[in-house]
Amino acid sequence: MMRSIFGQAALMLLLTGPLFAGDPPPPVSAAPSNAAANPAPPMGRFQVSDVIRSTNAPPDAERLKKYHLQLELGREQRSQRSIALATKTFTSLMENDSPVEIKRQALFELALVAQDGGQFVRAEQIFGQYLHTFPDDPSTPEVILRQGLIYRQMGVSSLAISKFYAVMSTALKLKLENVDYYRKIVLQAQTEIADTYYQEGKYDQATDFFDRLLRASNPELDQTQIHYKLIRSLSYTTNTAETVAQSQTFLNLYPNAIEVPEVRFFLSSSLKKLGRNNDAMKQVLLLLQSQEDNARKNSGVWSYWQQRAGNDIANQLYKEGDYVNALQIYTSLADLDKSPSWQIPAWYQTALVYEQLQQWPKAGGMYVKILDRRKELTGAAATPSLLSLLDMAQWRKNYIDWMQKAKASGQTFTLNQPTNSTVPDAP
Repeated sequence: MMRSIFGQAALMLLLTGPLFAGDPPPPVSAAPSNAAANPAPPMGRFQVSDVIRSTNAPPDAERLKKYHLQLELGREQRSQRSIALATKTFTSLMENDSPVEIKRQALFELALVAQDGGQFVRAEQIFGQYLHTFPDDPSTPEVILRQGLIYRQMGVSSLAISKFYAVMSTALKLKLENVDYYRKIVLQAQTEIADTYYQEGKYDQATDFFDRLLRASNPELDQTQIHYKLIRSLSYTTNTAETVAQSQTFLNLYPNAIEVPEVRFFLSSSLKKLGRNNDAMKQVLLLLQSQEDNARKNSGVWSYWQQRAGNDIANQLYKEGDYVNALQIYTSLADLDKSPSWQIPAWYQTALVYEQLQQWPKAGGMYVKILDRRKELTGAAATPSLLSLLDMAQWRKNYIDWMQKAKASGQTFTLNQPTNSTVPDAP
């Protein structure tokens, strides 16, 4: 599930269009004098720096209008996913006598076209050419940020992280006028570093970065997502106590967030690890009791975490011999879903708990309820696992019936036998 720190819409803008605004990258007055310090990667068809140097005198107003229309045409083609046509349009602008500023924007768009088309290596090459030709351009931090995102898409996380760090250092070096614009880019780079560690499963590093971002309390951030990812990262580390603390804080701050059922699962699991069985059970029951209120919204998400949390905690309690608490959870689980594929296994576990508590009539009654569902198991519903469960339920019911009869007979027998006679042991 990756969701960008500024939300899904912001992520789409980041990957497919100008960042934080609908305008093209900020203008540059001319090709930089220190371009030689940044060798440009090969482009194949043309070398951008050579094209820029060969540009003729500024065109007249009519031709300038024509170039602007061509630039807009290329952008429209890119928005319509016409990769080949957009590539041709922007390449033509690079090779004709259009002004430097037109070529700069065309080069930027050409890189986006390659990225949209999944040509990540080519996109990196074009962005590299852009940085070589315009290293002092105000758009440099954004271009480097895009390079980092492409590297991450390519699976080269180490290069992605180095690019995200370069965004911050580059933004500090440039003499910037639009401070707010670049502050947002730097913030985006920081969150992308955290997200990269998170996606790589390096949860210790991700925890550190998400914690810093959360402490900064920046209003530009999606605090809910930062907090959620911090909790997920913590849940994979050994810091169980902090997972509990952050989960409780999240539930207090964002009681209506879509992530609530998952966070409550992390909370209950962490409480169980700390040996706080009663508290863990309470969290599971709160999650199970939320079914009715959340049936109309994100019911699939809630059902998944309700079933997973209930199963995990109830099974652990059962193994530890805490049958009373396990019974309470299994009973609630059985009410979540009336389908035989869900309810029969839940009833079977409930019957096993009744056996452990030596409540034989209740256990036998549960097995009868299970066997009564046999007629519903037809076609695809008659899975091998469910049919096997029915066979086991039948066997256990027969055993309980035999044991109760034997016990009654034994009790009658003891009235007429010496006092050292014994009653058969319960299973």
